[in-house]
Amino acid sequence: MDESIFAIVGNDSDAQRRYFDTFRRSEHLEPEKSLLLAMLEDAIHLFHKYRGARDRAGKERFREVEDWLMHEGNHWLFSFENVCELLALDPQYVRRGLLASAGPPALTDKRERRTAHR
Repeated sequence: MDESIFAIVGNDSDAQRRYFDTFRRSEHLEPEKSLLLAMLEDAIHLFHKYRGARDRAGKERFREVEDWLMHEGNHWLFSFENVCELLALDPQYVRRGLLASAGPPALTDKRERRTAHR
């Protein structure tokens, strides 16, 4: 498993225990849950990787993954909230941890940097 998912729960040992209780069993994960977990881990990885992107392609990747992670609603089978629910994870808790682990967004636009320095 990708350790980036643990960055969102920080030192919350109870959350880590629940996470492991969900996925660590004597039998293998059902293929569907393995796929959902891979989707979530990939989204978290991309969120961190492209958060400070300066090029157009990187900014677009970040916007796409941020939209998926932060969109509230479960109207689509593979929505973030449905994925979390199927994996027995609280979507709001995951979002809070993800935002806390990412820190403040970087100022990537020169105009924003000039305004911030004034």
